[in-house]
Amino acid sequence: MATDKDAVVERRAYARVGLLGNPSDVYYGRAISFSLANFWASVKLQPSDHLMILPHPAHDLVQFDSLNHLVNRLQTDGYYGGVRLLMAICKIFHNYCKENNISLHEGNFKLSYDTNIPRQTGLSGSSAIVCAALSCLLDFYQVRHLIKVDVRPNLILNAEKELGIVAGLQDRVAQVYGGLVYMDFDMKLMDDLGHGNYTPMDLNLLPPLYLIYAENPSDSGKVHSTVRQRWLNGDEFIISSMKKVADIALEGRTALIEKDHAKLATLMNCNFDLRREMFGDEALGAMNIEMVEIARRVGAASKFTGSGGAVVVFCPEGSSQASLLEDECKKIGFAFQPLQIKPSMLTQEDLETMSSK
Repeated sequence: MATDKDAVVERRAYARVGLLGNPSDVYYGRAISFSLANFWASVKLQPSDHLMILPHPAHDLVQFDSLNHLVNRLQTDGYYGGVRLLMAICKIFHNYCKENNISLHEGNFKLSYDTNIPRQTGLSGSSAIVCAALSCLLDFYQVRHLIKVDVRPNLILNAEKELGIVAGLQDRVAQVYGGLVYMDFDMKLMDDLGHGNYTPMDLNLLPPLYLIYAENPSDSGKVHSTVRQRWLNGDEFIISSMKKVADIALEGRTALIEKDHAKLATLMNCNFDLRREMFGDEALGAMNIEMVEIARRVGAASKFTGSGGAVVVFCPEGSSQASLLEDECKKIGFAFQPLQIKPSMLTQEDLETMSSK
């Protein structure tokens, strides 16, 4: 989508749900994910005389009512707003273009953002901000056709790695591609191409799904840590368990295509059970486990959308089962809502970069 360099550019990126296979994407595995229309981040780029990254009035507070207010804010939300994310993707984008001889015009801009993605819910709120910002940069500098879709998730992940965020490519692939995507992160593919093999799937293959999330969830950025070190150390249990998780995505792809929803339910539950065995209850957190268990107690299938803070649910018995689950969530104080899938927003220009290997 070519854009006049003097025009205001505003782009959205949507929250992501990991349906099957996570967290094996960090370990050369496979995953099935989709973009979630319920929540999104938006970034606005306005041409300007000076390059400015504008803080969000709520998420990047620098003015407080008192010292207690400051401390309480840090205890609930941490030190992290979106400004650092915008700065990081600007750096990564600039360096990538320089390394690949992609020339950029000299214009400056103001970059601002907004988001309604609940914090710390494993719905990829940080990467949504980065993804939307990258999309703005592609259009402002008119280089969308020069940076392949397959490469863009790597740029987003690299920006987050700059900030010490622990994550895999799955989230960023789902947000760049949109819709429902099957992903293969085979080691040889990653080594040869620098990215995985990403296959869009028909959204109509998905049954109705639901989201449970907590208002004050755990930090999703800390959950991978000990397991990753054990994997790097060659721990046989972790390596074999992670392969089983990757195989769940492969089986899940077939189950979706064949509309075998009973199999899908089994795979979702198995995915979480394997994660729980690897990470342990202390790492996952009691509240996160309760979100899974509350769904299972009414006979629904459930698993984390990411690394904790939210759960994706499939109710095999339909809307009556979903209503029962909603009532149970209300009693405990969990939010519950139907999932809305966001179709892909890739343009023809984007698609052409995918075919030009």
